[in-house]
Amino acid sequence: MCGCVGCGYNAHVGSDTREIAYKARGEKREQDLRPEMNSPRTGQSLSELNFCLFQRPLHPELFEIQRARQFFQGDYEVVIWITTCGHMVSVFAGGECISEVICPPGQMLPKRGLVQQTPFRGEKSHSFRIGHTIHYMVNFQVESMSTNLFRQCHADLVKAGKRRGMFVTFGQSVKNELAGFSYLDYEARQEELQVHTFHAFPERQAVLKTQSLFDLRGA
Repeated sequence: MCGCVGCGYNAHVGSDTREIAYKARGEKREQDLRPEMNSPRTGQSLSELNFCLFQRPLHPELFEIQRARQFFQGDYEVVIWITTCGHMVSVFAGGECISEVICPPGQMLPKRGLVQQTPFRGEKSHSFRIGHTIHYMVNFQVESMSTNLFRQCHADLVKAGKRRGMFVTFGQSVKNELAGFSYLDYEARQEELQVHTFHAFPERQAVLKTQSLFDLRGA
């Protein structure tokens, strides 16, 4: 891979030797890299967060990773990280890679392979195709709520996060004593990956929601 901010990281898409791939195909691993459940979020404003799309893998040392998961499904591979600022999802298929990132504007990221960078303002939808291999579609929005509605939404998502997907809690808000969190759920099918994420910001009584589809029928 890299031209990646001087990191010297070299990862070949589709290669069994790349650093972020497991050798045992079909093996699924999850690792809590920071098991303390009240890790501080980095204090960025919700309105300052960016959506970024890369046509390449990204180096793990660029992020403060709270939880990581990696698995194979059919002919594609998935790498997921929940970070202190959002999340990163990479999909590898047919010798190609696409990576979805939510991060603050000051996040150190490579310029090479950057396809799109968009602030989270309003509801937006985007699509991107890599040859005949990956067709990517995403919809995202920031939903602001009343106090009662946010508390109910918060409780429902925490409950769902205990049953499935990946869930990380951050420090409590002084305003309403609810903890911020990132919740990522996914469904991996033979030729497509669906990803739903929910990043809760109690101080704003808001949830950043994304819904992504990685269509891999051409892989």
